[in-house]
Amino acid sequence: MSRGRDRYVDFLRAWAILLVVGGHWLITALVRGPGGEIRAPELLATVPWTQWLTLVFQIMPLFFLAGGHAASGSWGRARAAGGTVGGWVRQRALRLLLPAAVYSGLVLFALGVCEAVGVDRGTLALVGWAMAMQFWFLPVYLLLSALTPALHAAHRRWGVLVPVGMGAVALLADVLAVGFHVPVVGLLDYLLVWGVAYQLGFCWRDGMLGGRRVVPAAMAVSGIVAFVALVRVGPFPVSLILVTGQTPSNTNPPSAATLAWAVAQVGLCLLAAPLVRRVLERGRVWGVVRYVGGASMTLYLWHMLPVLVAAAAFYLTGIAPQPAFGSVAWWGLRVPWLLVLGVVLIGVVWALRPLERGLVVLYERTRPQEAGPLRRSSLLWLGLGLVASVWALGYFAGHGFAYDGRFPVLPALGLVLGTGLVMLPGVRAAPRSEEEEYGSVAEEAA
Repeated sequence: MSRGRDRYVDFLRAWAILLVVGGHWLITALVRGPGGEIRAPELLATVPWTQWLTLVFQIMPLFFLAGGHAASGSWGRARAAGGTVGGWVRQRALRLLLPAAVYSGLVLFALGVCEAVGVDRGTLALVGWAMAMQFWFLPVYLLLSALTPALHAAHRRWGVLVPVGMGAVALLADVLAVGFHVPVVGLLDYLLVWGVAYQLGFCWRDGMLGGRRVVPAAMAVSGIVAFVALVRVGPFPVSLILVTGQTPSNTNPPSAATLAWAVAQVGLCLLAAPLVRRVLERGRVWGVVRYVGGASMTLYLWHMLPVLVAAAAFYLTGIAPQPAFGSVAWWGLRVPWLLVLGVVLIGVVWALRPLERGLVVLYERTRPQEAGPLRRSSLLWLGLGLVASVWALGYFAGHGFAYDGRFPVLPALGLVLGTGLVMLPGVRAAPRSEEEEYGSVAEEAA
């Protein structure tokens, strides 16, 4: 293990990715209609008890926690080596934007071809939604990465008080949005709630949380108690994933209940750290974790493609049995469903290896030069590129790749323009660290 690298952080990323993939596959239900059309009923809305499963599968707080931990170390090393804010932000943004832009471009190209040959608009809208359902994470994480130098400066000055303060403001925003229906203010919680987990990653790296077990235990207990109170007494649902028609939602935007669950998850994660770290000392276990972590961005972006392959192979052809939706037999068929999707995903990841190698080459060629001059114009273009990229990714997250079955011209151009502006040279980066040596552009937060 490289000096200073915490294997447990890599495990959290890998574990989070596997649960995200498994959760999306589990709740994705397909039904073949009498006319051969494919529908995707919303499992969480149709079978309400399944909303309790989201307490297990809503694992994104740990993704932000691990991302904050990694970003804290990366930015700290960059500062020590004389790197600039612009160079570091550009470097981190490219690691996220390059694979996301390539993925989006391929999906949009395929949907554009399908629209041109007359594929049903309803089918296009469904496919476009399925291929973008995971995108909500990307604009939020991109913004937090861009704000890392400022957030880390606040952390160095005020420590744990920063996430506490962010949590307090998030609660206030939630009260205004849910209790008084103040428009727009709830959108702040996308940054504030997930930012609390991200900022706790800073605190964790600097030993402010895990030195004594009493702190993680207090976080776990208080978070669980607050979540139960907000669900049983307060206005919030139990589902930690968006359910159509359910208001208020715990994720759109993230609510006080989601914040409570995030705090509980962080506490439980820190309590489990010593045991898991001992297991990670085993070579084979670490090899699996390292491989999944290295492919995390690929798995995250492409994991719904196997669903489309399975839909075409088994549902369009009528081969797949269709017991009553939500019945015992239906749940029994979830096992082979997950196994088939897993096999297809392995093939997808293998087929994408040349593309990943190409992304690594592209990243290396566009990576800021260590001795380049720092120009204000470069920072301006970087800022505009980030704004355009965040807007485009946010649009896809909210509307899919083919809203109403139509090609999204402006968002597509926005992502192309935003990624292109971020790729422009001219800002100085820090020298490559040991931690970044074994990672690739496909590894989201190395």
